[in-house]
Amino acid sequence: METFQQSKARLTDAGAIPVIDFGPFLHGDAADRKAVARAMRQASADWGFFYLSSHGVPASLLDRSFQTSERFFARPYEEKMGVAWQNASSNRGYVAVRRERLDASKPGDLKEAFNAGPEPGALSEAERPYRENRWPDQPADFRATVMALMDGCVAASNRVLEAFALALDLPDGFFVDAHDQLHHTLRLLHYPPLPRDYTPQAGEKRAGAHTDYGSITLLFQHGVAGLEVRTRDGEWITAPPIPGTVVVNTGDLMQRWTNDVFCSTPHRVSPFVSGDSPGRYSIAFFCHPNPDAEIRCIESCADENNPPRYPSILAGEHLMAKLNATY
Repeated sequence: METFQQSKARLTDAGAIPVIDFGPFLHGDAADRKAVARAMRQASADWGFFYLSSHGVPASLLDRSFQTSERFFARPYEEKMGVAWQNASSNRGYVAVRRERLDASKPGDLKEAFNAGPEPGALSEAERPYRENRWPDQPADFRATVMALMDGCVAASNRVLEAFALALDLPDGFFVDAHDQLHHTLRLLHYPPLPRDYTPQAGEKRAGAHTDYGSITLLFQHGVAGLEVRTRDGEWITAPPIPGTVVVNTGDLMQRWTNDVFCSTPHRVSPFVSGDSPGRYSIAFFCHPNPDAEIRCIESCADENNPPRYPSILAGEHLMAKLNATY
């Protein structure tokens, strides 16, 4: 069994993961926008991960969201289970500790979560079972806060997708239009504290090694480290919180779309971060294409020396297969 000291020896500083200022893309001229897009393309090709500053989600909203998340996860277990996750088609509600297994070969993850999605103005009877959120009664401001953050993340993710389109010589709306049905998931995450003498099961992690399923993920970290990213050489390095930034990573469907120009990189959350394991909170926004979007190789990402590597696939079918395997 790997000990904390053995794990720690393999971790390095995260300085190699790029930190990109998004401000020039949002407020600069055409040359500024292209320069930022190029940097994002390079980071997505080399790492599949980068930190983004000036991302546009207000710090006050993030602070309020983390406070509300902490209050929710402190509620009694029975109360949280009243809004429990039901099935992959919905993918909404509370997920208890060890309920999810991101690495199918390892024990269940040492975390709990709450999943929500955008709420369209009107739902048909057919849509309601899988697009209706499961809201708890407490905290009283929970729904309003989560939905405000949802709106901020949708806007921020669309701006990132616009930059990716520019980086790949595509029309501005190429990726945004393929996400306009808002089949996204906002996930509040809590990793409960573990005592110093806790003995993990073989291979147990707070979140097992995995790649994300969709196009991009926005991850907001709150104070306590734990995220680890696997390099191209197979080493795991830490990706600690950097104030004022969001971690952006590309997922499986973006890798397929770009014919491996962008990579979907394995990552995990380690059980031990500093001799013991204090409680940890994070918030992830998983950006998924429309279910009927056909994910096929982008023309600018293939040539005679690099032909298309993947068959086309519908985004919704891909997501359902991944979620069913996870739970």
